[in-house]
Amino acid sequence: MAVTAHSTLSRRQLSKFLLAAPLLGAATRSWSQNASVPGIETRTLDELHKAALAEGGELLVYGGGDLPNGSAGTERAFNARFPGMKIRILVDRSKYHHVRIDNQLALGKLACDAVHILSLNAYDRWKADGRLLAYRPAGWDQIFPDLTDPDAAFVAFTVFAFSSVFNTAQVSDADAPRDAADYLNPKFKDRIALSYPHDDDAVLYQFDRIISEYGWGYLDRLLTQNVTWYRGSAPARVAVEKGEKAVSFTVSGSLATPENATTKFVLPKNDSFLSWPQPFAIFKEAKHPAAAKLYLNWLLSKEVQDRSRQWPVRRDATVSGGFGPITQYKSYPAQFRLFLQDRVRLEKVRDQLEQYIGPMQGPNPTKVEGVFPADR
Repeated sequence: MAVTAHSTLSRRQLSKFLLAAPLLGAATRSWSQNASVPGIETRTLDELHKAALAEGGELLVYGGGDLPNGSAGTERAFNARFPGMKIRILVDRSKYHHVRIDNQLALGKLACDAVHILSLNAYDRWKADGRLLAYRPAGWDQIFPDLTDPDAAFVAFTVFAFSSVFNTAQVSDADAPRDAADYLNPKFKDRIALSYPHDDDAVLYQFDRIISEYGWGYLDRLLTQNVTWYRGSAPARVAVEKGEKAVSFTVSGSLATPENATTKFVLPKNDSFLSWPQPFAIFKEAKHPAAAKLYLNWLLSKEVQDRSRQWPVRRDATVSGGFGPITQYKSYPAQFRLFLQDRVRLEKVRDQLEQYIGPMQGPNPTKVEGVFPADR
């Protein structure tokens, strides 16, 4: 659902409607009306650790991302916290991972135990097909209700956002572009790093929102800035971090700027921006369900949520960088969910943008290939 000048709903009315809508679960009934939903996990992390070790101590997660071994830091932190465990988070583009999982399920040879990727629409399909394990981890009652599936088939563990990032050595806070129109300033010509929108559904939504607001003429003007296009959001961010480019609006970043960081993440002044809850699910066919439960409970623990680089999902967790809850800002995660579900419209927008920008260039940046990719 795009916001246009001809919309029958005002922006304020639309935002209230979308913020009131469930962000993850397609159903609206509460869990208490479904007798098959399990109770909340009562075991401690140490008890879950023992159960995972007894199961074999291994875990394979398919995680969304666009850098090789992009979750290596999470792997190290988990293995350090839980000695004897061996976790592997195989990172690949979400659009490849969800198809990979579909193929594995069709073959009856599911490789991963759990998944956390962007493709919200895939979770709906897996749930409808009875593929997901209903589970409510410890702290479930502290998670914002709209970030949980009503039948406990999946739950968000963080809220990601894409907005502007700028290189602090090249651009001052005062000159940093925040709204889409700012990127048309001639001083940013040859200095913009962006992700191909027809290569990533999240970036595609960003462009769809911008075009709905500014019209197709915006894209014509943006292209005169001699943008450098990248496959994936992380490669675009890395280009800004290295100083190869100065600015980008198709990337994520830490709400609190780390010490010695070369970039800063900022929100728009007037425009809305993209955010979405990243879902976590355990498959019924998982070979290591105890390890998957340990990992999910750890991700949702207050200890980890308080260190979240973007928005935590727990109500009792601290949001870093002095920011408030995501609901305080002009970002409509439910609208993004509707966009992902309308695949006919999504594919039309994708084809239109590819005609404007041209086919994406370069290989998959994660270098993960095949239905059963070799571990790296």
